[in-house]
Amino acid sequence: MEEEVKNEANVDNMAAEPQKEFTEKPEVKEECSPPKKKIKEKRKKIDKEKDELIKANLDLKEKVLRITAEMQNIKRRSEIDLANAYKYDGFDIIKSILPILDNFERALSIKQVGTEKFLEGFKMIYDNLKNILENKGVTEIVCLHKEFDPSIMNAVMTDTNNDLANNVVLEVLQKGYMYQDKILRPAMVKVNERNITQENNERNDE
Repeated sequence: MEEEVKNEANVDNMAAEPQKEFTEKPEVKEECSPPKKKIKEKRKKIDKEKDELIKANLDLKEKVLRITAEMQNIKRRSEIDLANAYKYDGFDIIKSILPILDNFERALSIKQVGTEKFLEGFKMIYDNLKNILENKGVTEIVCLHKEFDPSIMNAVMTDTNNDLANNVVLEVLQKGYMYQDKILRPAMVKVNERNITQENNERNDE
């Protein structure tokens, strides 16, 4: 009984006490703005990345231009090679025929009694072969009594003929040929080498 009376008294005291008003306001955390140093670093990083992208873009453009130029050069070279292949078609085969032509000429240069009829057939084959080569664009290099030209002639011998000018071809030992505008075979020639003392005397007489 006493405990019940105490409990009731405690409840009455609590009811009698005035309730405290909650006057404390909740703390509001203010958002802190990032420091200026961090902003500068971030901008610097962005500017650096921007510069790197610009440089990479320029490098890429340069590579594209270089590759495009290389492709055009390859295409141009291919067209030239194709044109040359068509223009000089059969160059090696024609070159291999020249020794046969030389043999025919040697045979025809032999003049013996009783070989006339035999050589007529040779002459016919030789003429046909020569016509075929000429139609393909093969021409003989004219050398005799012309000034020696090392680009189309090979001087294998020298001799002296004071009636002709110095460095003139005296004899063609093996004919040379051109195929279109390309040397098929240079001519083998004998070149005049005049007496220098005599030349000087002739100049003095003049």
